[in-house]
Amino acid sequence: MKTTSLSRKLLTRVLSFYFVLTFLVTCVQIGAEYVNTKSHITSELLTLEKTFSGSLTRAVWELNTQQAIDIADGLVAIPMIKGIKVSDENNQIIAQMGLIADEESLNVESIDDDAGDNEYFNVTSSIDGLFGHSFPLIFEFSGRTTKVGSVTLLSSNEVIFNRIQVGIYFLIGNAMVKTAALVLLFSIAFSNLLTNPLNELTEQINQFDIDDPEASKLHVINYENNELNILQDAYNNLIDELVIYKEKLALAQSKIISANGKLDEQNLMLEQEVARKTSSLSTTMLKMEMQQRELLDQQGKLQAENTRRSSTEKTLIATNHELKSYILELKKAQERLLDAEKMAVLGNMSAEVTHEINTPIGVSITSTSYLADLLTKLKSDIDDNKLSKRTLYDFTDNAEQGINLVLNNLGRASELVTSYKQVAVDQISDKIRKVNLGKYLDEIINSLHPKLKRTNHSIKIDCPDSSDIYCHAGAISQIFTNLIINSVVHGFKNINRGEINISVQLNGEHVHITYQDNGHGLSSEELEHLFDAFYTTAENQGGSGLGTHIIHDLVNDTLSGSVRASSSLEKGLRYDIEFDSMQRVLS
Repeated sequence: MKTTSLSRKLLTRVLSFYFVLTFLVTCVQIGAEYVNTKSHITSELLTLEKTFSGSLTRAVWELNTQQAIDIADGLVAIPMIKGIKVSDENNQIIAQMGLIADEESLNVESIDDDAGDNEYFNVTSSIDGLFGHSFPLIFEFSGRTTKVGSVTLLSSNEVIFNRIQVGIYFLIGNAMVKTAALVLLFSIAFSNLLTNPLNELTEQINQFDIDDPEASKLHVINYENNELNILQDAYNNLIDELVIYKEKLALAQSKIISANGKLDEQNLMLEQEVARKTSSLSTTMLKMEMQQRELLDQQGKLQAENTRRSSTEKTLIATNHELKSYILELKKAQERLLDAEKMAVLGNMSAEVTHEINTPIGVSITSTSYLADLLTKLKSDIDDNKLSKRTLYDFTDNAEQGINLVLNNLGRASELVTSYKQVAVDQISDKIRKVNLGKYLDEIINSLHPKLKRTNHSIKIDCPDSSDIYCHAGAISQIFTNLIINSVVHGFKNINRGEINISVQLNGEHVHITYQDNGHGLSSEELEHLFDAFYTTAENQGGSGLGTHIIHDLVNDTLSGSVRASSSLEKGLRYDIEFDSMQRVLS
C-alpha cells in the first residue's frame, strides 16, 4: 500500500496556502495598478477633449469635413489614442480612424458634466479590449446652444499593459523569490524536526514481535520533550495492556469452547423453529406480491396522469411566452409608428417651407439681375461720356426699389427659415426650456404658413403678454401642429372660412389652454375613440389615426398634464389642455 508522507503533506498545504495568498495579493496589486493607469488614461482623454472640442465643433458646424479628418488624424497619431469616431447630430460618421469597436459589445455608461447641461459617456468594449470617452460637440450661437455632433475617443488595454509591464514583472519576480526561499526553509525545518524522527520511530515499530510484546517496547528513542515523546510513552503503555489482554484472551478461549457445545444444541432447536416460520412467511409473501401488483397498476395510472399534466403545463408555458413576445413586438411597432408620424409632420413642413421660400428667393434673384443690368448700362454711359444728372436720378430710384425688394423678400425667407428651424429643433428634442407661450404659438403658426396660406382659414390667439413658462417646447410644438393640421384637413373639409381660437390662461404655475374650431365636429361614438391609436375617420384617405394619440401621450406623459375633448356634430371640436410649469424640475 502506497503511503503518503505526513511532513510532505503538511508542507504542501502550508506552501499551497502561502502560494494562493501570494498569488491573490499579486493579482490585487496588478489590478490596482491597472485601474490606476486606466484612470490616468481617462483623465488624459478628458484633457484632450478640452483641447480639441472647440476646433472640432467649429469644423463640424461649418461642414469642414477635411479639417475634422485632419484633427482626427492628429489625435490618432498620439500613442494613447487607438481609435476616434466623429459623428454629426444625426449620428452620421464624419471621420473614423484607428481601431473600431464592435457596436454590440459596447457598454455605454452615462455621466454628467460639471454644469449638468450636457450628457457625456464612458464606453467600454468587453470583446475588443477597448475603452474610452464620448462627449457631445456643442456650438453656441446668439445665446443658444445646439448639439452639432459627438466624438468618441478610444484607447485599449494594450496601452495600459505597456505602461504597467515593468511593474508587473517586478511584482511577479518578487513573489517568486519569496516563495522559493520559503519552500527551502520549510523543507529543511520539516526534515529535521518531523521526517527523520518519524522514520526512526516507524523502523522500531515495524520490529514488533507478537509472541514477545515486552521486548518490542521503544527504549532507544531520545527526543526533546515533545509530541513524539508522548507517542513513545503511549506505545509502551499499549504494549503493557496488550500483555494483560493476552492472558485474559486465553481464559476466554476455554470458556468459548464450553459455550460452543451449548450453542450447537440451541442451533438445532432454532432450525426447527425457522422451518415453521418459513411456511407461514411464504403465505404472507404471496399476499404481499398480489398487493404489490395492484400498487404498480395504480402507480402506472398516476404516472400517465402526471405525464399528461406536465405536457399540458409545458404547452401553456410556451403559449404564455409567445403571447409576451407578441406584446413586446406590438409595443415596439407602435413606438416606431409614433416616431414615423412625428418625422412625417416635419417632412411635410420642410417641403412646404422649401416651396414657400422659393418665391422670395426667386424675386430677389430677378431684382439682383435687374440691378446688374442697371450697373452695366451706367458703366457704359460713363465710358461713352453720356452720363447725365437725369440718368443718375433714374439709376438711384431704380436701385433703391430693387434693393428694397431684395431686402423685403430675403427678410421674409429668413423669417420662414428661423420659425421652421426653432419649431423643428424643438420637435425632435426633449429639452425643458423657458418659452413665451404667445410668441411660441406665433412661431408655430408661422412655420405652418405655407400650408395655411392656400386656405381662407384664420387663427386667433388670446394669450397674456407675461406667459413665460418652463416646459418641453418640442411637446408644445408637436401638440399644436397636430391640432391645427387636424382642423385644416378633417375639421374644415369643404368649409371655406374656418376659425380656430386658442386661449391661454395662467394661474401661478398652472397652465390652461383651450383650443376651439368651428369645423364639422364629431359624433359621440367618434369622440369616445378620439384618442385611440390608429383610429381615424379618413382611413381610406391616407389617415394613420396617430395624430390625436400622440397629443394624448405628449400631454399626459411628457407634460404630466391632462387633455379633454368635447364636441358635437357641426358644432366644432374643443380641447382643454392643463399642465404645470416644469421650473421645479429644473431647480
